Amino acid sequence: MNEKRGNVWLAVTGLVKSPDGKWLVVKKRYGGLKGKWSLPAGFVNAGETADEAVLREIKEETGIDCKLKGLIGLRTGVIKGDISDNMLMFELETKSLEIRHQEAELYEAEFITPEDLENDGDTSILLHYLMEEKTTTVKPCIDGINPGNQFGYTSYKIFL
Repeated sequence: MNEKRGNVWLAVTGLVKSPDGKWLVVKKRYGGLKGKWSLPAGFVNAGETADEAVLREIKEETGIDCKLKGLIGLRTGVIKGDISDNMLMFELETKSLEIRHQEAELYEAEFITPEDLENDGDTSILLHYLMEEKTTTVKPCIDGINPGNQFGYTSYKIFL
């Protein structure tokens, strides 16, 4: 068990598309995706919603500011029979194209066409699945809802 995260992990990742259709991808320096093209990703912190976390993680890792389009999927699994590893996948559009990647965590970050990623031997399996789908169904964010003061939510959003 990872003491910091416990046995249930919640992470986020973002499919960021440039105006010319390229995808923002990164090569991590650590973990199971070390040296592989993958989407920018990270964990949700206490006090933030998942959509806030994906915007923060992309900015931290790549320097890219984004606009959230919506939720596109969930990747979920169990690691070594013990850790519930869950990742919400969002689609975003970029507000900028100037990459300043986080050198401590990443070898590199680039905007690359899906076709070039498909032919690259260092492309992650999740990216291959996203490319096979060709289109994604985006569930937009519905914000400003109050499910009742009894819950004490300071932020409450639905993706439908």
